Amino acid sequence: MTTPARKVLETTIPSARSIPFEAVLQGQTPMIFKGLARAWPLVRAGLESPRAAMDYLQANDGGGRLLAYVGQPEIKGRFFYDDSRTAMNFRAERAALSDILQRIEAGFDQADAPSLYIGSTDLDACFPGLAAENDLGLDVETFGPQPPLASIWIGNRTVAAAHYDMSNNIAVCAVGHRRFTLFPPDQVANLYPGPLEPTPGGQVVSLVDFDAPDFDRHPRFRDALAAAQVADLEPGDVLVYPALWWHQVEALDPFNVLVNYWWNAAPAFMDTPMNTLLHGLLSLRDRPDFEKQGWKALFDYYLFGPADQAGAHLPEAARGAL
Repeated sequence: MTTPARKVLETTIPSARSIPFEAVLQGQTPMIFKGLARAWPLVRAGLESPRAAMDYLQANDGGGRLLAYVGQPEIKGRFFYDDSRTAMNFRAERAALSDILQRIEAGFDQADAPSLYIGSTDLDACFPGLAAENDLGLDVETFGPQPPLASIWIGNRTVAAAHYDMSNNIAVCAVGHRRFTLFPPDQVANLYPGPLEPTPGGQVVSLVDFDAPDFDRHPRFRDALAAAQVADLEPGDVLVYPALWWHQVEALDPFNVLVNYWWNAAPAFMDTPMNTLLHGLLSLRDRPDFEKQGWKALFDYYLFGPADQAGAHLPEAARGAL
């Protein structure tokens, strides 16, 4: 892949309470905060050695069997589909943390080591005490009615194919180096999304192999690259980016740990918009174009325009769902 020329904005701030969330979210501007988590014990252990980081994780292990994903050497760390696009090129299994870490460490000197990672594991439930010792110092009132969900990712050299999440993200590169390649939401068509289900990790992924893009099959990917931003993260760096931004994530070292915080300011009672999309596929997509254009105007009026627009001219008692 030709690495996109545009780099994610980097800056330094005194503490996480200084993160300019308004600029990141409303301005649709991902930002890297250099060294913001450098004082974390986990980060310091990783800078000492991969073994020290593993020992630190094991000291905080809750003892449960964790969900791990394992791929053969030939996938080269890219957890993805098999050739049918209906099944995966890896398997999932449950194992103790110590077993997973031993298998990762055994591959340090192997050019053809299996790809292995623990993905999106609840930090508080599975690593009690780790969150308290490695506290970013976030102001929870910033995040609205729901506090951020803290998760941990542990593995060797792996690639998460480009996908989007429905929550905003604070990603802390704790051990090893990572590269995020980010695309704004309007690049969806240029990224050639795969099936809605099944998916490698829960979200739709791009079918483009970023390391060897087939521009004959995926010509619009050139346009996606022109809009892309790259974030190269060192241990202790923190990346913040908005919901629905597509991102490929590469873990670059023999041992890597990421801690992330997902949050969304929407009230807890709100349904996932993905259900709206699925209902739209059933009820709208295959209607005649003139009808779809009419419905688009209605959706723009009722859903995507100002929230008070549709009911502003009505008495309050008559607004109903508006």
